[in-house]
Amino acid sequence: MLSRTDWPGQCLICRAWPAATLCPRCVARFGAPVPRCENCALPVPAGVARCGACLREPPPFDRCLVAARYGWPWARCIGQFKFRGDPGLAAPLAAMLAAAPGVAQALAEADLVLPVPLSAERLSERGYNPAQLLAQALAPGRMRTGLLLRPRHAPPQHGLPRAERLKNVRGAYAVDPPKAPLLHGRRVALVDDVMTTGASLREAARALRDAGVAHVTALAFARTDES
Repeated sequence: MLSRTDWPGQCLICRAWPAATLCPRCVARFGAPVPRCENCALPVPAGVARCGACLREPPPFDRCLVAARYGWPWARCIGQFKFRGDPGLAAPLAAMLAAAPGVAQALAEADLVLPVPLSAERLSERGYNPAQLLAQALAPGRMRTGLLLRPRHAPPQHGLPRAERLKNVRGAYAVDPPKAPLLHGRRVALVDDVMTTGASLREAARALRDAGVAHVTALAFARTDES
């Protein structure tokens, strides 16, 4: 597959030229906001704040905000960003996430912006952490690495069924003990690229809660419509 750099000035989705990497027309057409549960970001009917699952069992984060549904064309954009060596997509994807309802306020209120970390093995394999690039683009002055760690390597989440995803990341994240005081009582925005079952974000948020973080807002560019 051709890299985005092979068509500079061309929209990745509609191929309009000259245009931004994600042109405003495509963003408006395929990225229009829909009502979502404020706790898990699953679609809900208009006027509903929380889905039934979150009312029964609230997740470990206080809010969850996303920019788009994980489907065409965003799945292809994320695939190119994550798996086809196109880190330059971080800026346009982050811009779209920053413009999503509630995200600007969440970022303004956050003391720290933390990416969901990769294991050392996965980082070496990929060469960069997509979540870190998004977090850096969203809040360069407050993005921090090295506080939240992924000490345990596990198989990739994509392609696994829900039960296996949950098992795969159980206990996978931890706060660096000497740095835990830096998180106590703070408000954190936790950033990932894609949310499917939410297993990774939930486990990462639990580790932050255990370290005394007062408020966690989960941010992801895209979210599947079913967990």
